[in-house]
Amino acid sequence: MLPIPEHELYRAVLESLQTGVYVLDREGRITLWNRGAERMTGFKHYEVIGSTCHSNLLQPCDSHACVACGGECPFAATLRDGQPREFPIELAHKHGHTLRVLMHCAPIVDRLGATVAVAQSFDQHVSVIDSERHHHRLSRYGCLDEATGVPNRGYTRLQLRESMNAFLEYHLPFAILLIQVEKLADFRAAHGHAAGDTMLHVVAESIRNTIHSGDFLGRWEENQFLLILSNCSAHGVQVAGDRISRLMNSARLQWWGDQHAVTTRMGRTLVQEADSLESLLARAVSDISPGTTQSLSGPNPDTLRSVAANASKG
Repeated sequence: MLPIPEHELYRAVLESLQTGVYVLDREGRITLWNRGAERMTGFKHYEVIGSTCHSNLLQPCDSHACVACGGECPFAATLRDGQPREFPIELAHKHGHTLRVLMHCAPIVDRLGATVAVAQSFDQHVSVIDSERHHHRLSRYGCLDEATGVPNRGYTRLQLRESMNAFLEYHLPFAILLIQVEKLADFRAAHGHAAGDTMLHVVAESIRNTIHSGDFLGRWEENQFLLILSNCSAHGVQVAGDRISRLMNSARLQWWGDQHAVTTRMGRTLVQEADSLESLLARAVSDISPGTTQSLSGPNPDTLRSVAANASKG
């Protein structure tokens, strides 16, 4: 048997890795994209080779700062100082949702020690892996919403009730974010029911891939998701809400060759001493639509109060 040339062996090893690996040249062009990257992002190598890290294919980015990183572009920084970096980041999946990954950024140097390219590798964030294992267990007992893959309304109501009981008995703080997909009915009417379900799935996956392992995301109303943040402060509510809003601003749905923006609104509130489920939910609804008697495309507060009352009885 003829020996495999060394460069072919290295490429075969890279292709066999489950970890996503890609290489950027000094101009930020992608020159290598392995199968692990294809599997995790949905983008084939021929769709990304030659594109730049500033093309917004993987994350909102320009040559000076990464919106997804929240600071200086790590690629540019590694080119400048030749130092490896490790950081969490949200990448865009081809289907429109975001992936929370742990990115490793390392310089590739020539014989003279000059940085000529940057190798970047990524894996799913540990909290995402734990969440997927938990969801797999829930699916066996019929607790997941079929359209979105997150816990259904009944299981979400159960989790909200347990959070409230823990607060009343042990004063464990929590907050809720009510995330509402705008104009869902209009989108269904124009593109079909399946398109609407796909949009909901994009929203659910984007949020699920960025929350911490102790937090909970579930389906609420037809066009709403409920996010429960455990052990959360007022500042934490603001930070989490701002992060999700930023992700939703960049979320896109690919449907039959067309790209559609995903528009959401959000109500956020922290549990208070005198709260019941009724008052907590009503306050989140009013935060979505301040000064109105009805949330956009959603139930009015009286309906939610009735739901909350039923949840507390259950």
